Amino acid sequence: MKFVHLHTHSHYSLLDGMSKVSDMVKLAKEHGQEAIALTDHGVMYGAIDFYTKCKKNDIKPIIGVEAYVANRGRHQKEPHIDNKRYHLTLLAKNNVGYQNLIKLTTAAHLEGYYYKPRVDKELLRAHSEGVICLSGCPGSELGRAIQVDDMEKAEAVVLEHQAIFGKENYFMEIMHHPDMDWFPKWKTGVLAMAKKFNIPLVATQDSHYLRPDDAFAHKTLVAISTHTDVSDPAIFSGEGKYHFISTEEATEWFQDIPEAVENTAKIAELCNVDLTLGKFIFPDFPIESGKTADDVLHDLAYKGLEARELVGQQDVIDRLEYELGIIKFKGYAPYFLVVEDLIRFAAKNNIYTNIRGSVAGSMTTYLLSITKLNPLEYNIPFERFLNPDRPSAPDVDMDFADNRRGE
Repeated sequence: MKFVHLHTHSHYSLLDGMSKVSDMVKLAKEHGQEAIALTDHGVMYGAIDFYTKCKKNDIKPIIGVEAYVANRGRHQKEPHIDNKRYHLTLLAKNNVGYQNLIKLTTAAHLEGYYYKPRVDKELLRAHSEGVICLSGCPGSELGRAIQVDDMEKAEAVVLEHQAIFGKENYFMEIMHHPDMDWFPKWKTGVLAMAKKFNIPLVATQDSHYLRPDDAFAHKTLVAISTHTDVSDPAIFSGEGKYHFISTEEATEWFQDIPEAVENTAKIAELCNVDLTLGKFIFPDFPIESGKTADDVLHDLAYKGLEARELVGQQDVIDRLEYELGIIKFKGYAPYFLVVEDLIRFAAKNNIYTNIRGSVAGSMTTYLLSITKLNPLEYNIPFERFLNPDRPSAPDVDMDFADNRRGE
């Protein structure tokens, strides 16, 4: 029986998780675990670091987030009411799901931030494709309802989550915290919900640190972040088990529901995110049908000869053709078109802008009205900006007036 950690927090969780990604991956390797998920609270800062380190160690990375779900809507931020929020575990099933998690966490920060970055049901509905949802820890909406004996609310939550994510993408999350007062009632309620709605159980353990003897250090970290004292019983108990558990521990703790352990591996099989790293991905710039980005760039540059009153000057044309050849060879035409589009928008809307750096050596950008001086007049070489042997992409340094930069 294989156990896969689907609920872990790293140091990227900010004053919540202690586990360094590299150490977490190393420990998973020691435990013989073939996959692992990262579900930091409300953020995905560690996703790429986690992905690359897992790949290097032949461990399957499952990218997720433990989202904060607003008590009401994400736009409502009334004191003493909207400072309450629920936890919900979300995992990227595929690349579409990964992109949706990014959209959710972005909106949580830009639109829903109130004490924490929050999403709401509206956002979840809009970005549910490709996402697997686990019902959540005891701090979830379902968990809270069970703990106050509101089973009618609990059932409504389950049905709503199934409607949002699809029954095939919804799992009932169960943890092992027998030392906590709330645990017996919560476990009984979760098992009852799973049975009533025929929902697969999945065993998780809320991992905030790697080893059992890290418990007090984590408690101290939480005390700092919550401005409390380590003696405060309201924060994580020193007796609580929130470490990175092994398959043997999982098998022992969930021996009465072995299918919950088995389902962790089944979920891992469902999650297949394949990220393209180390390659440049340019915005999808709209190109006229039948033309390529190089064709459009060529046309814009030659049109610029008239605007710059350089028509017929052979040295200018020779320099331009030389540059366009290198740009085409390197595949950077879309980048130049995007920059030209930005600068043209700024000029049209009277937004002050300036270009600086080695791009001043480009005749192409001069003819596109990106830069403001003719590099031939000042003997500025193009090669410092871009040449066939340069491994990195061209970098056009653009400055925009900070009071209108958002536009």
